[in-house]
Amino acid sequence: MQDKNRREFLKTGAKVAGGVALAGMGVNMLFANSGQNTQGATSLGDSKIVFKPGERIPAKGYAAFSKDWKFKPYTFTRHPLGQNDVLIEILYAGICHSDLHAVSGDHGTPVYPMVPGHEIMGKVVVVGSKVRKFKVGDYAGVGCMVNSCGECEACRASREQYCTNSKTVFTYNSKDVFHNNENTYGGYSNNIVLSEKFAIKVPRNAEIEKVAPLLCAGITTYSPIMFSKVSKGQKVAVAGVGGLGHMALQYMVKLGAEVTCFDIVDKENACKALGAKEFVNVKSARFKEFANTFDFIISTIPYHYDINAYRAMLKFGGEMAIVGLPSHKDAPSLDSQTFIWQLQNKKLYSSLIGGIKETQEMLDFSVKNGIYPKVEIISITDLDSAYKKVAEGKADFRIVIDMKTLV
Repeated sequence: MQDKNRREFLKTGAKVAGGVALAGMGVNMLFANSGQNTQGATSLGDSKIVFKPGERIPAKGYAAFSKDWKFKPYTFTRHPLGQNDVLIEILYAGICHSDLHAVSGDHGTPVYPMVPGHEIMGKVVVVGSKVRKFKVGDYAGVGCMVNSCGECEACRASREQYCTNSKTVFTYNSKDVFHNNENTYGGYSNNIVLSEKFAIKVPRNAEIEKVAPLLCAGITTYSPIMFSKVSKGQKVAVAGVGGLGHMALQYMVKLGAEVTCFDIVDKENACKALGAKEFVNVKSARFKEFANTFDFIISTIPYHYDINAYRAMLKFGGEMAIVGLPSHKDAPSLDSQTFIWQLQNKKLYSSLIGGIKETQEMLDFSVKNGIYPKVEIISITDLDSAYKKVAEGKADFRIVIDMKTLV
């Protein structure tokens, strides 16, 4: 194509069947033959994402290069856009407590350089030729996983996080079995490419600076609350009122339950402002006065604690969900004899995020009802200090990176 004609093509946004739609320079464009190269590269508007159909996608972000919580700028590439993929410009990325464990190697073997981040809010800038769920310019979210086999019983039931073929691909520090086993990189970056099936539609009226944590903290708590059928009039409790816990509190208050919160840090004012009936410091004598009280307890505690101390608080037939993920060296205790002799059919289970269908349900429910995390927006250059704040329990309640600060 002659340079002059190519410029006219870019200006007019000519539509060519079988191409990929993309946003750039203020217009929507369509490139033919998505598996083929074009002359030069296309910068997608203010995002500065360079896209060449059929080639790997340049990306930049901040990475950890060791177990120390110290981040440096890092450039890398993502796999080429497939026919069913979307390329998302990342606008905001949340910091999850599990990010700290991942960098430290507490939950498995870390692969460095590591670009964490599985709470992602962004805008679709390119769509593959077979994409139907999104169009260029749509808001989209990405949570803790970006692919799975799609064929096993769990995947067919939209519980992709439990893929029985062990092909769940997590958003970062995970082997992508669908793309030559390359390591995945997360949301502390300017873009991400993934199957449209694993991207979540975000309504235009959403408070976009607060959406990212919903893709982990929101669904991680919403899923067990729905599983245990928390309902109006029940007495329920949240153990650990941090990033996850304050989301669980809001969901259960909205469902009409009476919520009591437990934490080692004084958060009474914050909890009551979000609708809790009572806040109890676990170091106080009051902590031991709740035997046989609650229909449901959700534990988000990321450190060592006694599980049975909370399970004893359940009513007959009550249920306790564990969603906090402490490091292996700091695992909670569960004495089997105490567990057995508590009797009374008190149920205990663990839960991992939620499937894509339920995550979309959670996001729609949250936006409709104005349920968002309380967030502190930071520059990506403040990552090191943000990690320390999260580790010390001083985050209020979720820290979110404004990706415009990535230069």
